[in-house]
Amino acid sequence: MCQASAWPNYIQADETPLPCQTPEKTGRNHRAYLWEYSVPGGGVVFDFQMGRSRAGPKEFLQGFRGTLQCDGYSAYADLGPGIVYAGCLAHARRGFVEAAKVAPLDPLPPEVVAQFGELYAIEKTARTEGLDRAQRLALRQQKSVPLMAALKERLVAIRQQIAPGGALAKACDYALNQWSRLEVYLADGRIEADNNWCEGGLRAIVLGRKNWLHVGAEQAGPKAAIASIVETCRRLDINLRQYLDDVLPRLGQWPINRVAELTPTAWQAAHKQS
Repeated sequence: MCQASAWPNYIQADETPLPCQTPEKTGRNHRAYLWEYSVPGGGVVFDFQMGRSRAGPKEFLQGFRGTLQCDGYSAYADLGPGIVYAGCLAHARRGFVEAAKVAPLDPLPPEVVAQFGELYAIEKTARTEGLDRAQRLALRQQKSVPLMAALKERLVAIRQQIAPGGALAKACDYALNQWSRLEVYLADGRIEADNNWCEGGLRAIVLGRKNWLHVGAEQAGPKAAIASIVETCRRLDINLRQYLDDVLPRLGQWPINRVAELTPTAWQAAHKQS
């Protein structure tokens, strides 16, 4: 668990399975999880847990106050006071992409996907023009707010005309149930439209998992936290070998109360000053 004072006030979260060998199970692995907590374009922390329950993020995020962006998984709900939950536009969109695959002749899923595309076109404009937070907020207020209102109206209308249980109905239900969270990014230029930064941080874990297959024991799971260093260096464009060559020889004699000075973020800042 991190100290509350060390937290930024906006982070993203996601998780991925991490098969783990345990003496309680023979012939198959236990389904453990690696949880990611990160700042878009900034620091990343991975936390190993033997399960996917709320207990993991609730303990890890104890003391956090700010905006937490995540998908609609129930474990991210009710994690403590002072947390504002932002939704993920990509997860909402994904349901309609899947619905289009299930019923390729149905014109409704592609119609909704196209509406999501208009929202993403605005985000692309903000990136390509290098807009700062205030400018991005102004752009969203001008263009994204009316598009989101129109999208919600269309989803309500579609849901009223189709039977429950199908892929399209489930996509509508997910998006509408998440709607208040999906709108959070419209009122804050810091907040991303989706959780893709966080999902991207898990990509190396997912690819690596195909090679190393599983964690050898529960006690070994937390060692996967080294991925926190690797992914943070990647995001900050830090040469990983250079960083490790400098930091690792000093760890044995380094005071524990000054270990924060050796994080990739602090290391990068110190080298820019020197």
